[in-house]
Amino acid sequence: MITDPITDMLNRIRNAQAVSKETVDVPFSKFKYGIAKILEKNGFILKVEKKSKKSKDTLEITLKYNGKEGVVSGLRKVSKPGQKIYSDYLNLKRVKGGYGIAIISTSKGLMTDKEARNNKIGGEVILEIW
Repeated sequence: MITDPITDMLNRIRNAQAVSKETVDVPFSKFKYGIAKILEKNGFILKVEKKSKKSKDTLEITLKYNGKEGVVSGLRKVSKPGQKIYSDYLNLKRVKGGYGIAIISTSKGLMTDKEARNNKIGGEVILEIW
């Protein structure tokens, strides 16, 4: 059993990119779909699609490459199941000097750190990606 499905999704993306796979399948959840949509909008992945196979829904994530190098150069899960990390909008740090993004779970849904600062909303810092 997977104790942290978000970390599992990030590891699958990292591992698939390391061996230059075009797509990666991840078990579906609305939360993971929301995270993948933000990654797609910010140019870290090409596209994400919900697929249904024999009563199991999956997310098919199409990875993005710069030549042979993957666009995602690094990612880090901030909040873990045993230790949730919360931040108000004033204390949200820029990821890699603004080069990367943090995904924040707020009362208004998932958003990037920049959107959270603009909307003056804090929340749980889920992950950082650059």
